[in-house]
Amino acid sequence: MSDITIMVPSDIVQALRLPPDTVQAELQQELALALYQRGILSSGKACDLAGLPRWEWEALLGDRKIRRHYEEDELEQDILYATSSQ
Repeated sequence: MSDITIMVPSDIVQALRLPPDTVQAELQQELALALYQRGILSSGKACDLAGLPRWEWEALLGDRKIRRHYEEDELEQDILYATSSQ
């Protein structure tokens, strides 16, 4: 699969209450948030799509009160990984 372009009609872009130079970044962040919240994208991939450093992505999730998708088995894998590299 390759990159895709999403067409947003100019009247909608003009109706957005955003500074014109931030529209693309804001829309990418909103898409990333929505896809992550629906479980369609992992946190890492959504972070990449949003174009944010990891700590900013995590802060954005917190600001929006979006629950992290982190299950107990993932925690166990992370702990195992962290302890095995010592």
